[in-house]
Amino acid sequence: MAVKVNSAFLDGFVREDELTNIAPQCALAHEALHSGTGAGNDFLGWLNLPSDYVTGAGDFKGELARVKAAAQKIRKDSEVVIVLGIGGSYLGARAVIEALKGTLYNSTAKKEGRPELYFAGSSLSPAYMNEILSLVDGRDFSVIVVSKSGTTTETALAFRVFKKLVEEKYGDKANERIYAVTDKARGTLKGLSDAKGYETFVIPDNVGGRFSVLTAVGLLPIAVCGCDIDALLKGANVAMKDSSVPDIAKNECYKYAALRNILHRKGFAIEMLVSYENSFMMMNEWFKQLYGESEGKDGKGIFPASAVFSTDLHSLGQYVQDGSNIIFETVVWFGKTDKDFFLEDEPDNADGLNFLSGQNMSNVNEKAFQGTLLAHTPKGGDGGKTPNVILEIPKLDEFELGYLLYFFEKACAISGYMLGVNPFDQPGVESYKKNMFALLGKSGFEKEKEILLAKLKG
Repeated sequence: MAVKVNSAFLDGFVREDELTNIAPQCALAHEALHSGTGAGNDFLGWLNLPSDYVTGAGDFKGELARVKAAAQKIRKDSEVVIVLGIGGSYLGARAVIEALKGTLYNSTAKKEGRPELYFAGSSLSPAYMNEILSLVDGRDFSVIVVSKSGTTTETALAFRVFKKLVEEKYGDKANERIYAVTDKARGTLKGLSDAKGYETFVIPDNVGGRFSVLTAVGLLPIAVCGCDIDALLKGANVAMKDSSVPDIAKNECYKYAALRNILHRKGFAIEMLVSYENSFMMMNEWFKQLYGESEGKDGKGIFPASAVFSTDLHSLGQYVQDGSNIIFETVVWFGKTDKDFFLEDEPDNADGLNFLSGQNMSNVNEKAFQGTLLAHTPKGGDGGKTPNVILEIPKLDEFELGYLLYFFEKACAISGYMLGVNPFDQPGVESYKKNMFALLGKSGFEKEKEILLAKLKG
């Protein structure tokens, strides 16, 4: 297995018999998920998605080849690519790209023979919109718009702006610069795409946005950035096979789901996903949407938070070490890196760091990880009271990341069922949209506008 759950730093928090006792609940969740009898069973397309995408089953016939061809074309004819989407329509793609290419991936784009890639349509900030617009000025660019309906306000507004720019710059060739990832048969964006002749890719009806990173939603931008999507899907396929066993003792994915539920029942209400790589920051954000939107309902759920150490040890470390005892940490640890850095001796040793000379920086990072484990958990004897679950992964590459994506998705589904919620809906997300439409004066919301304005005035 590419992900191994290390529970050695849960001593005093979780007993071995508790895993045994919760195993039947995990098995029931497995049965509900795989038989399609659980809540939200209309949205289980992600379950076999890695295999379906590679084999071209159902909606995915020929899709992988078209994704690769489109990515190759975009790399050849574009200096800049703008990806428009919000939530699951962009987080997965950005998370994978930054994890594999680094947070400064755009600075190396020209050198690597690929376009710069930026994300928009995920906020309503005018300042950010103007920043993005300035990046395409005088340059060849393409647009990838990701929206199942085509009417999500943030994305639709951004698409209106960029569609106009493309049409003004490229005229009757504009349709060759716009790629739509949307519903296969209906919706505003699908209708427009058919009318204008945009190349389209499918968001399946049975795959929710936060589970869609391994469809064209994520794969097209990821491929544009030069990442190996075959290896990504291969890793996900192996994870799919590894996590198909209902026995918790043989399934690391289910062991993780079970551990987080045991901790939650003991009062640990917040899970902090921790990494020691800056490039993992957006993976943290993807994780937070996946788990927050899946579990946070009916007055239930584990609150997903995140941190990047050692950076955030200088801001959050004090709270984790000595604050309210409501947090458990899930640490994603990659065993080795292909991008190490050797530390050299300095003659005058002015900074006092010559004791690090002759070491690789990865070793220093690992010692920071180990030191933090001892500080945050009772094992170190420093008063730490924070349980730590460690997800050990051999290295950070496409295969391992594909494995981890599916691992988290499957664990989220199992954990949600164990919590007693439908992990595949998000009823609360619609509330702000209705209020915003009313306050902006959308037709049909006149009465709601009056009521909301009165409430805002107190």
